[in-house]
Amino acid sequence: MIRNKTYRLPAEWEPQSGIQLTWPHAKTDWAPMLDEILTTYREMAREIEKREPLLVVQPPSNDTWARDHGFITLVDDTTACSGPGRGIKLLDFKFNGWGEKFPADIDNGLNRRIFDEGKLNGEYADHLDFVLEGGSIESDGQGTIFTTSCCLLAPHRNQPLTKTQIEQRLKEYLHADRVVWIDHGSLTGDDTDGHIDTLVRIAPNDTLLYVGCSDPADEQYDDLKLMAEQLATFRTTEGKPYQLLPLPMPRPIYDEEGLRLPATYANFLVINHAVLCPTYNQPDLDAEALHTIGTAFPGREVVGIDCRSIIKQHGSLHCCTMQFPEGVF
Repeated sequence: MIRNKTYRLPAEWEPQSGIQLTWPHAKTDWAPMLDEILTTYREMAREIEKREPLLVVQPPSNDTWARDHGFITLVDDTTACSGPGRGIKLLDFKFNGWGEKFPADIDNGLNRRIFDEGKLNGEYADHLDFVLEGGSIESDGQGTIFTTSCCLLAPHRNQPLTKTQIEQRLKEYLHADRVVWIDHGSLTGDDTDGHIDTLVRIAPNDTLLYVGCSDPADEQYDDLKLMAEQLATFRTTEGKPYQLLPLPMPRPIYDEEGLRLPATYANFLVINHAVLCPTYNQPDLDAEALHTIGTAFPGREVVGIDCRSIIKQHGSLHCCTMQFPEGVF
């Protein structure tokens, strides 16, 4: 396909300038377990800094989900290599606490603050009239955007826009050729209405990694089975089926009130030369997940990060981070 757009949303596995972490503090929901979550964040920070720069955003913030309040960054391949910030667009979308479930007024101003402080190179683009979280989209870097209908069409996001109108906005803002909608799949305990980064991830060579479920007694089994069946119908722009790699479903993990937490191996983070993968102290399933993810990203080191602390606030590793392509730092 010949694309007539110069800007594009790069795939996560392309070369990066660095990673953003929005640091936990006592005025967030992490307060009751601050020492525990800080231990996890420090581990993430160490692994990232071994391979690329790290941007740490300090308080004030409502919460710490950089994936959802951070910039979504476009690159222009015709100018991106001409110097820092050339051919870079930093898209600032509205974050409203996943459909007004939680306060987000401070988080929603973080991008402007970071940009005004001169920490990022590129052109600031104000899209604060449109709700879009980074965890709700996946890009193959070649003009295809994957998303889930259960999230982008959920209440209190962009009504009264229709699906067709939302798709048109995504194509316009992200310079995409097409949007692929996933109509099934959700995790019990998920606050995001089904972010794609908890369910399906794209990898090189037209590969889709997705959360599988082999236990018919699991409450998520039917919906995830329908999701897998739909993924099998998808085709690349060349008309070829995607290579599908199922990830195991972690054994149920519950909070202190007995509510199931949304543990998922799909919430991994691709960085320069490595993939950081969630683990949940389930050695057999952790090893299976890391092996499958490593298969999808050959030549990269696969590093497990214990994410049992993060899922207590209903997120995981990818949710905590936002990557920036080359030229932004």
